[in-house]
Amino acid sequence: MTIGIKEHPDAEVQKNRVLTLDDWQDKWVTRHIAFHQEQGHQLLKKHFDTFLKGQSGLRVFFPLCGKAIEMKWFADRGHTVVGVEISEIGIREFFAEQNLSYTEEPLTEIAGAKVFKVCTDYEFFREHFLILLQHFRPSQIKRNNLSLPSLWSRANIGKFDRIWDRGALVAVNPGDRDRYADIILSLLRKGYHYLLVVLSYDPTKHTGPPFYVPDAELKKLFGTKCNMQCLEEVDALEERHKTWGVDYFFEKLYLLTEK
Repeated sequence: MTIGIKEHPDAEVQKNRVLTLDDWQDKWVTRHIAFHQEQGHQLLKKHFDTFLKGQSGLRVFFPLCGKAIEMKWFADRGHTVVGVEISEIGIREFFAEQNLSYTEEPLTEIAGAKVFKVCTDYEFFREHFLILLQHFRPSQIKRNNLSLPSLWSRANIGKFDRIWDRGALVAVNPGDRDRYADIILSLLRKGYHYLLVVLSYDPTKHTGPPFYVPDAELKKLFGTKCNMQCLEEVDALEERHKTWGVDYFFEKLYLLTEK
């Protein structure tokens, strides 16, 4: 369904909003995880076949994965799933809730990171895009002769055929979106499909996260390298959103493919 949502005139009101890694850890500790959807995301379920295009043996990436049940949807169909998440609570809860045994080991290439694996179907990096975004600022990258893609190559995260981004871009601090986009683009294989959900609401009434991402910024981040198709726009307003003071809340599903 296409609704034709207009861009909000105060799109940059959230641009200086910053959450730290500790803030995200605290959300799991205090159970402020309303962003988790126990039944999985209905737009992904609806467009699943379009996303996969009948292909098998794909590598699928979940940035800022939490304990998303959708990871099991892909693994159950024979695809390899890789997730990145800061909270060990979220990772361990996923395995417990899906009744999966796993191994755990340190990731020596990145200090403090861990890898959780389930045979060959799942691979979780106890790490977070936000760690890269906050601890490898441009000055540090230049001084140490590093690049964001090279940091990920050190972790052997590889490249991906599919990326499902339901709560990552909208969670990254607005000032870090350019670097986030650079990382995402560096992880994509030829012929990729990147399925992305962004949100539309009045950003003057809610500071975020999740953050408002206008279409114009989405085009700035990805438009030069990706074809962008809006598959659907849906009214997703819930009672919890109304407590933020907003009176409309839309989800917009984009499919990004190689130009």
